[in-house]
Amino acid sequence: MPLVRIDVNQGRSAEQLRGLSEGIHAAIVAEFGIPERDYFHVLTEHPAGQIVAQDAGLGFERTPDVVMIQIFTQAGRSQPTKQSLFAAIAERLAAAGVAGEDVFIGYVENTAGDWSFGFGQAQYVTGELGVPGK
Repeated sequence: MPLVRIDVNQGRSAEQLRGLSEGIHAAIVAEFGIPERDYFHVLTEHPAGQIVAQDAGLGFERTPDVVMIQIFTQAGRSQPTKQSLFAAIAERLAAAGVAGEDVFIGYVENTAGDWSFGFGQAQYVTGELGVPGK
């Protein structure tokens, strides 16, 4: 059950924003085998100058179309699985018109006890929800 935060600069249409979210979600569903309804995204648009994304020494420049993605999920997936996810997200966003250099992904792992889906309960811990497979 990943929680995904997507940050972009203002200027995209509602349809384009929906396409970004749906493309990222489709990649996660395909690569991690999660249920389609495990869809938890927060999409935030920022005024110009509020997203800073330099090249980190890789020799390319990002454009104002940069898409900053944070994926919060439970630990346990292999590095090859994560790399496959990163590639699938980049591929789906390329189909939506986002250049590869404008796809930035931060992947954050945690444990089953770090999630509450409501009512102040840790449903993975209480057994109300089954812990997703790795």
